[in-house]
This record gives sequence, structure tokens and C-alpha cells, in this order.
Amino acid sequence: MAYFPIDKIRAEFPALAGPKPPIYLDNPAGTLVPRMVIDAVANAMATASNNLGGYFAASARAVDIVEKAHDSAAQFVGATSPAEMIVGPSMTNLTLHMSRSIGLLFNPGDEIIVTRMDHEGDVAPWLLMARDRGLVVKWLPFNRETWRLEPEDLRGLLTERTRLVALNYASNLTGSINDIAALTAVAKSVDALVYVDAVQYVPHHLPDVVKLGCDFLACSSYKFFGPHLAVLWGRKALLERMEAYKCRCASDALPDKYETGTPQTELQAGLSAAADYAASLGAGGNTLRERMLAGYHAFNIYEDDLTRQLITGLQSMKGITIHGITNLNELAHRVPTVSFTHAAIQTHDFAQGLANQDICVWSGHNYAIELVRQLGLDEDLGVVRIGIAHYNTAEEIDRALNAIDSIIQKRLRTI
Repeated sequence: MAYFPIDKIRAEFPALAGPKPPIYLDNPAGTLVPRMVIDAVANAMATASNNLGGYFAASARAVDIVEKAHDSAAQFVGATSPAEMIVGPSMTNLTLHMSRSIGLLFNPGDEIIVTRMDHEGDVAPWLLMARDRGLVVKWLPFNRETWRLEPEDLRGLLTERTRLVALNYASNLTGSINDIAALTAVAKSVDALVYVDAVQYVPHHLPDVVKLGCDFLACSSYKFFGPHLAVLWGRKALLERMEAYKCRCASDALPDKYETGTPQTELQAGLSAAADYAASLGAGGNTLRERMLAGYHAFNIYEDDLTRQLITGLQSMKGITIHGITNLNELAHRVPTVSFTHAAIQTHDFAQGLANQDICVWSGHNYAIELVRQLGLDEDLGVVRIGIAHYNTAEEIDRALNAIDSIIQKRLRTI
């Protein structure tokens, strides 16, 4: 196990305080929040809960908070300008909102591609857009051998009428990480727009939108130790050209024209604090982005060790099937989200049994409906999903594995 100051890290999270806190392994659904984020939200609520653009001091403080939040969001994704960052309540909300504007670029009979790996938040908005605009929908399956979206499979779906390819960076169910740069390069061979769902990637790795070559990338701060917000990066030239669905008196400037209504100033303060938290975990670096990268590098090594422990433990149990990459030499191609089913025990029975022991996991389709369908699993039962974050411990993984094994052994005694 690589050295990581886990006791110091856990002390930053109030939810982990006490002699025997719950074991929180439902991190793909939303991570816990460190004290510095909570304090930033509370302070902003107390001192800057005002509209922007006023002449008084509290309004000016709110403006500063919002500007800093957009800059912090840009650091998370590697954007060149905070003007390219749109902040909203959730990735699904932002994608639904943005799909209306993107759809105006297309004509009836144009084609779009969605995947059978993605969360429904990066599928349903495009299906609705296609319905409204008279577009043709094509489906990109994932490769069952590699558990990834493969560029050659995408290439086979492209035509001169392909206008948009919606991809996910990492699966919220299998944990697979896709090669977005390679997939984007294929899509760009026909000049298609590329929209990337990076919700499950950003809690574990920092993307670089410039290197990826995509046109849009969305992620959720409540999945990377921040408040309930999401951020969307868009290529500036596109954002300027597209029509925004907005109030008539709202600004036409970026990113204002896509941010509807009064901003959640206190939560945006928490977004900036989440960036500062990531930067506090590493050593070295001059810019905020460099310090964040160092922090992520520090906990990537630690998370990989926990993932090896979890996969190895599950593989030792009779009747369990892991749905995702299990080769321990290929952890670079997955995030630490591990899902499984059992040949004789329903997924919800595992989730309930673990919850009875204060171990938090999720069961079901996890909104990855198409993925569950491609796997041939029951849509309601889906999988048992265990998602690791850098504040989890080897002891917690052992306790979870022992609890899973005890559920299996108890069931076997009744058969």
C-alpha cells in the first residue's frame, strides 16, 4: 500500500467523524464534502447572498465569488478562459439545457450518435433533441472484451451527415475509462461535434479539454468533493455562435447567456473551495491547476491500491461476476468503481444487507440503462455498485468484503 496521509485526509470530512462512522462506498453517486467546502458555503450565505451587479458591498462580494468559481471550474477541466465555463445545478440539467441550443445547428435527417455505456443524462437529452429536430439516432455499443468504446466501432457509424457524437469519459457502472482523444479524432474526421460526459472521470483524474479536442465537456462538483453544482465547458467560438434559451433582458455575454436565473452564489463559493481542497493534497506546482494535478496524482496511487484489494477480494468469492475490467495491470483504464452480480442473490439483498452494517453502496441500473441492457441484466436489479474515493481505507474495504462474504455464506446455508 502506497503511503498516503489517510488519517489527516479523513479528519477533513465531518461525515467521517466519530468512533465508528459509516463506510461510504456510494461515491459515484456523490462524494462527501470536506470542512473547507462547508465553511466556504456557509460564509458566502452569511455575507454574499445577494444579486450580482449592485452598488453595495455584499453584491460586489457575490460577483467576486462567481468570477472565482468560473476560474476554478476552468482549472478543473484545463480550459483557457473562465468565459467558456457554464455553471448549473446538475450535469443532466445543463445537458438538457444545452441540447436545445445545439439542436438549432442541425437539420432534419442529420445524424447523431449516443452510446450504450453512458449515464442517461448524456443520452435522453439527445434523444429528445433528435425527436424535436427530426434527426436520426445511431447507437455505439461498448466492446465486451475491452469494456471500452472503441474508435473503430465509432468509425463504422459515421457518415457525411453525422453532426454530433455524445461520449462518456468513464462509466458510472463498469468504471471503464474511454480514450476520448482517440474517439474525438475519429468523430472530427467528419466534422462532428463531440459532447463529453466526464462526471465519473473528474473525481479521479483531471481532463484537459484542449488536448482532448472535444467541443463540450460536463462534470458535477458534487462528485468531486464539492457542492451540488455542475459545470460545462464549451468551445468559445461555438458558445458565441449558438443561440441561447434565455430571458430577453439577460446578458448576451459569455457565460451569462447560458446561465439562467439567479446564480447559487453560496454553492459557487463551495466550488472554488473544492478546487482549493484538491490543490491541498499534493506537493509542488505554481499555478492552481498544477497544484491540483499534484493532489490528484497523490491520491490516484492510493485509490489504485484499494481497487486491487476490492477486485481481488470479490474474485475470490463463489458466484460473483464483476462487470468491468478486472485485469490488475489495466487499472489505468478504469476508475475505482466496481460493480458485480451474484448467481443466486439479488443485488438489492446485498445493498440492504450492507446497509444494515452501515456500509453504503447502491444497487440497480444506476441510470446506465443501455449498459445494463447490453449486458443482458434485469433493468431493475442491475448491479451492486461499490465506488471508492480517496478517503476510504483498506480496513473499510476489508469490512465490506467480509460483509459481502457473510451475506453469501448465510444464503448458501439456506439453500
